[in-house]
Amino acid sequence: MSKHSFNVARGARKEQPDQDTSLGLTEAFAPIGAGGSSADNGTADGDTNLGLTEAFAPVPASHGAHAGGFKYQGDTSEDYADPVESLEPRDEPVFGDEVPVPAPDPVHVRGKHGRVAAVVEEHPHLKKSRRVRKVLVVIVVLLIALICALGYYAWQLANESSRAMVQQTQAQQQSTDVGNLSQDNSGKDAASATAKKTEVPNLASVLGMTQDQAVEQLKHGATVTSSKDVNEEGNAVKKSVTIALTTEPADTRSGTPSVYLGLNEGGKIIQAGYSAATASLGYGSLSFADAVKNEHVVEKTLRDAGVPVVDGAATLPTDKTAYSTYATDGTTLVKENCSFSGQVDINGASHDWSSVLLYDYSTANASGNLADTIRIIYIYVNA
Repeated sequence: MSKHSFNVARGARKEQPDQDTSLGLTEAFAPIGAGGSSADNGTADGDTNLGLTEAFAPVPASHGAHAGGFKYQGDTSEDYADPVESLEPRDEPVFGDEVPVPAPDPVHVRGKHGRVAAVVEEHPHLKKSRRVRKVLVVIVVLLIALICALGYYAWQLANESSRAMVQQTQAQQQSTDVGNLSQDNSGKDAASATAKKTEVPNLASVLGMTQDQAVEQLKHGATVTSSKDVNEEGNAVKKSVTIALTTEPADTRSGTPSVYLGLNEGGKIIQAGYSAATASLGYGSLSFADAVKNEHVVEKTLRDAGVPVVDGAATLPTDKTAYSTYATDGTTLVKENCSFSGQVDINGASHDWSSVLLYDYSTANASGNLADTIRIIYIYVNA
């Protein structure tokens, strides 16, 4: 209540001495009748904004007035809110009041070129969803790795099974009864014998000839496929020539039978060699040891080439590892090869001879079929 309103109310009290003293605190204010009283007219000329004095106007008892005949009426001034009504709680906004809008999350802005994104608190279900997705991704990756590992181990197992089968077959062949082989007039295993498909050229007959003379002598479609100079100190061979016997049947794994000539400075042949698949020469799927010890493949091939070598001239080392090559596992046989050499008398002249027998099991290990073994023999005779 302002000082001015208090003075007005005090004056109104002096002008109405006959007012009912039972009104208590309301006696400080001039009673206002329903139709207007003399006190109302008296104050109209004074101050029209009496503040709280106008809030306690007397009303009829029928309108729910207090025992003294007064009822509180709030200040309806638009300039400021009534101090009593502003303290009372309200469930719903009154017409004209502004509905409070929740303040947005704070956003830190540093300017046009440097904004810091607002820190928004993530809901729990979004966090849980993210965790579930991460777990699922990890599970999928582990499953893929497990499938790849199982596939790799299955592949390794299949290869090991194939290698074991090849090794078992080789062991069975190497343990063939020597007595049974010796009873055969041909000295061949009947199950592994094949028909001879090609003839070994007479290498001894071309020694001392020129290249052209040797091509004519060899026949069998002899064709020069390569020729290169040899510049090795101490080597009498100065030119190396390779001749393919094109009319002879070619082996699918070792190729066409070939002749190798070594010429000296005068163009004369001082070395002659030959290579072919053992199967083309009539030798079947013999083991390496049987081919050398029992079948005498090296000696027979040299004799067919005009080099009279007796059986037993080619011998294997007692230690198998000396001519065997194994894979990194130490048990899978990859290759068997051995070199042989000696001297022989041809037409009263001494000649050096050499031979190499090669068995390559790489293809057989991959396919699991021992028939895919590459078996090649090389023979050479020097002038």
